[in-house]
Amino acid sequence: MIKLSVMYPYTPGAHFDFDYYRDSHMPLVKQRMGAALLSYSVEKGLSGVEPGSTPAYAAVGNLYCESVQALMEAIGPYAEELGADLVNYTVIKPVQQVSEVVAEWKA
Repeated sequence: MIKLSVMYPYTPGAHFDFDYYRDSHMPLVKQRMGAALLSYSVEKGLSGVEPGSTPAYAAVGNLYCESVQALMEAIGPYAEELGADLVNYTVIKPVQQVSEVVAEWKA
């Protein structure tokens, strides 16, 4: 399984509209990617490991697909549209990473 993580570095004073991201942007991603998108998650950074410290990332969106090829074929045609939607929820420039999920445990 492949995971695309879109990470928004914590930036003091920068706004991130979680309601829009969760309720509009991610459903748009789901609609555009179709069946290639197996699941997604949205994370809200609370802190670093030190109590009261700032998180490394204000937000992280994760997209799960069967393969890199499936990911790229599904998101590629819509990358410009999805990137243009960023102005609707933040000014933070995201960092992206494609990873292979080599282990996962769920209770």
